[in-house]
Amino acid sequence: MAAPTDFNDRMLSLGLARVSEAAALASARLIGRGDEKAADQAAVNAMRNQLNQLDITGTVVIGEGERDEAPMLFIGEQVGTAKGPEVDIALDPLEGTTLTAKDMPNALTVIAMGPRGSMLHAPDVYMDKLAIGPGFRPGVVTLDMSPAERVSALASAKGVSTEDITVCVLERPRHEDMIAELRTTGAAIRLITDGDVAGIIHTADSERTGIDMYMGSGGAPEGVLAAAALKCMGGQIYGKLLFRNDDEKKRAENAGIKNLNRVYTRDDMVTKDVIFAATGVTDGSILPGIKREPGHLTAETILMRSKTGSVRRMTYRNPIEWSPGPKH
Repeated sequence: MAAPTDFNDRMLSLGLARVSEAAALASARLIGRGDEKAADQAAVNAMRNQLNQLDITGTVVIGEGERDEAPMLFIGEQVGTAKGPEVDIALDPLEGTTLTAKDMPNALTVIAMGPRGSMLHAPDVYMDKLAIGPGFRPGVVTLDMSPAERVSALASAKGVSTEDITVCVLERPRHEDMIAELRTTGAAIRLITDGDVAGIIHTADSERTGIDMYMGSGGAPEGVLAAAALKCMGGQIYGKLLFRNDDEKKRAENAGIKNLNRVYTRDDMVTKDVIFAATGVTDGSILPGIKREPGHLTAETILMRSKTGSVRRMTYRNPIEWSPGPKH
């Protein structure tokens, strides 16, 4: 029998699913209400409350931000009952606050957990990211390649034309040149407005999502979360930190990063076996969103363990009592 201080991923995984579900259900009332901050805060409150019920000695290593800018689930915050194993936690209580506020697809709640010291403490800076799904030799695509070369290399590895490749890209002005180059290959591009954790997870389930590759720059913390998902599902991700000024370089150094030019692989970002849970908030390619019906809400969660490669889909039907609105 495992000692209480061991990271028992099998026993902890269902608890992690409850954490993810609670955040999604809490934010459900704010879908389409146009208030990003309120939706995020509802998810944060619910996720923190559930985490504090788990028998873990948890440290948030990827969270809502530094302590001075995030009152809850900040980087370094201690969570859990302190009666269990020491664990690292990476989370995004609501990946896609804008998507939720506007009732657009692919908003998720996301959380990963691993033994203490298992996840890169990524500073809140940009990361250049490149991801593909499982089944390819390591290094079939690299960050050193141009966008067009990446498409050609992946098409060759798959034995298809470049026109049969679909690349997911975050729609931002900084990606205009990259998109223009991708267009020259004939590849299809699926532009997303937010949520690059979901964008990267799409590559690991290309038959369901139609996405073969993800590329572009986005938040470094989200890169670690996505790496945790790919650690469970299979696939490759490469990331390199991008710095706009000396302040951002200092932030990386404070996080313990010595080589600012390092290219991180999936197993560099997540060094040990982890568990990962995500719950759909709005309908998406990976998960359906929260369904509101008379008397209950239904949530669907994907729960994964890298140790076994298992992927479990869980439907949670939660009876609710809607509180009546204010009387006039």
